[in-house]
Amino acid sequence: MAGRRNDGVLSVWAETQRQQQRREEARWRAQAAEERRRERELREAQRAAARGEREAQRAYQQSREAEAARRTAELDGRVEELRGLLAAGLREPAFGPQALLAPLPVPPFDPGPLGEPVAMPDQTNYLVPAPDPAQARNPGVRQRYEQYVAEARARFEQDWYAAQAQEADRQRRLAACHQEYLERVARHRREDEERSARTEELLRRLRAGEPEAVQEYFTAGLYASAAWPEGFPHRLVAAWEAPTRQLVVNWELPGPDVVPAAARVRYVKSDDREAEVARPATERKALYREVLAQTALRVAAELFRADRDGMLDSVVLNGFVRGIDPATGRESERFLSTLTASRADFAGLALDRVAPVECFQGLGGTLSARPERLDEVKPGRLPETVGGSVAGHGGEDDPDLFEMDPIDFENLIAELFRLRGFRVMTTARSGDVGVDVIAEDLDPVTGGKIVIQAKRYRSTVSPTAVRDLDSTVRHHGAIKGILVTTAGFGPGSYQYIRNKPLTLVSGPELVELLAEQGLRGRLGGGPQAGRPEPGEDEPADRHTGIELAWGSRTAGGDSVELDVTAFLCASGRVLSDEHFVFFNNPQDPDGAVRLHPTRSVPGEPVRAARLTLDLARLGPAVEEVVIAVSTEEEEPPALPLGYVHGLALAGSYAPGATGTEQWTAHTGGMPETAMLVGSFQRNGGGWRFTPSGKAVTNGLAGLAGAFGVAVE
Repeated sequence: MAGRRNDGVLSVWAETQRQQQRREEARWRAQAAEERRRERELREAQRAAARGEREAQRAYQQSREAEAARRTAELDGRVEELRGLLAAGLREPAFGPQALLAPLPVPPFDPGPLGEPVAMPDQTNYLVPAPDPAQARNPGVRQRYEQYVAEARARFEQDWYAAQAQEADRQRRLAACHQEYLERVARHRREDEERSARTEELLRRLRAGEPEAVQEYFTAGLYASAAWPEGFPHRLVAAWEAPTRQLVVNWELPGPDVVPAAARVRYVKSDDREAEVARPATERKALYREVLAQTALRVAAELFRADRDGMLDSVVLNGFVRGIDPATGRESERFLSTLTASRADFAGLALDRVAPVECFQGLGGTLSARPERLDEVKPGRLPETVGGSVAGHGGEDDPDLFEMDPIDFENLIAELFRLRGFRVMTTARSGDVGVDVIAEDLDPVTGGKIVIQAKRYRSTVSPTAVRDLDSTVRHHGAIKGILVTTAGFGPGSYQYIRNKPLTLVSGPELVELLAEQGLRGRLGGGPQAGRPEPGEDEPADRHTGIELAWGSRTAGGDSVELDVTAFLCASGRVLSDEHFVFFNNPQDPDGAVRLHPTRSVPGEPVRAARLTLDLARLGPAVEEVVIAVSTEEEEPPALPLGYVHGLALAGSYAPGATGTEQWTAHTGGMPETAMLVGSFQRNGGGWRFTPSGKAVTNGLAGLAGAFGVAVE
């Protein structure tokens, strides 16, 4: 019995063990299945992430490829624009008297923010929620509710009356603004009537065959010419000869860089960069020659199309660019094309179907064989060889601004600003103290009165005149003051106008502004304009030269620019602000010390600047000429001189002058931003240059202050 019982217990125990084992196995299988599921989910997530990364990478590369394609399309569009230069001009309507007589559009009334009514308060935003009916029976709750309602009503009434007052003020200011607009419109129409009368007079003189009227008409037509590609220059000089009925034009051309250097842009996936594929040199040269030919044909076509009265029998077109003359190293006009075309020859052309270069040459035109190198052709007849006056800018027969009658000079300045879109009036006859011309910017938002002083000076304008202009601006309640001169300004003047509503226009800048508007004027006959540059009319051995060169890049890749300056001193102080020679005043009043533009040294990361000195021309009051450098301050803070490497001086001395011929400055680790390079001092009957290397704090301002230049 006991044995059977033990067997039964053992079998139960064994069954229990088997069941427990089966449960453990089932649990292990479940865990394994769960782990496999998680692994599958992880692998799927990893695959999804990889797919996402691949898709993101593909999308990124597609965007880079699209950008490269966009840039290529821009290059193709630019080339097509250049190839279609002549066709674009033929599509434009011909210039004629109607263009001059067309009334100028009246700008619409734009009140800006004053045109928006003041928003009235919405009463629904002031409603007070009613209390629960059960709570409303409570006297205290009801009393507080009525108090809140009364307060909300009071706020609404206060805001409503305030809005009404703001709206009334807006309407008052809107009415005043509209009245000012009506007055401007009336003035605009009066001026337009005056312009129309002047135009009628011009057309009468044109029909009478007056050379100046003919030149003015055709010059206006060329200046008004539209649809030229962006970046094309628009300068010209023209003269008309009545006996031969020939118009001679010098027309500025774009440089060779007008043709894109790249043919296309491709995306390089391996380096993740865009690479420009160069346009073949032969293609660039051929396209540039085509541009030159198309330009000449287009200008000739515009002139003949504008000639409604048959004033032109022929035109001479000389195309030039501004470039460096390899014989002199100076910038000059380089003629790349010339064409003489008669009306009869031109009338037989179907310009919309010609091959430009072949057509140009078939008319007898000459193109530069290597225009990309600015190789010149001999121009045809030049405007200055034609009798009578020359229309355009910068010609020798242009009126000399130095010799112009003061009233005529002020009227010229007034006309300049009128052509730039301002309403102007001169005050020469009204006795308005401190103002020669009053201009008004008609913009209803940013416009206002501008006072203009015109000073026909030969020497540098003093800082006192600039300070007087500041007072005049405040006296007249003007938004801006402009001082225009035929001379220049000293450093004290430029320092004074910082952060002030003042603008200074020097003589060379004035000539450029006049030319942009088709007005005429030159700076001739004055002590500065008439003085020859070294190497022109004066013997070269009269001049002493100091050249400074320096590395144009720091070790970190920053660009380094130095300002070279000279101080003409007595007893350690500059004689006057005009005797401080720097980038805004490149020579002293006597022309003895000249600062030439900073230039790059070809093939090297080096910049160089040169001073030439005619020491024999220095007045007896000058005891010393101090030369200094400072790091450029256009984008403060200026780099310390320690960043400059390789600063070296080379000197060449005229008879009567001696000094160091080669000298290297030690600027390593120098924290200052200015340094004295050296000085010329009288040495018996001559001059001697001695290098220095002394550091000066506070850059150009520190130098100016150290030698007594007014920098307030």
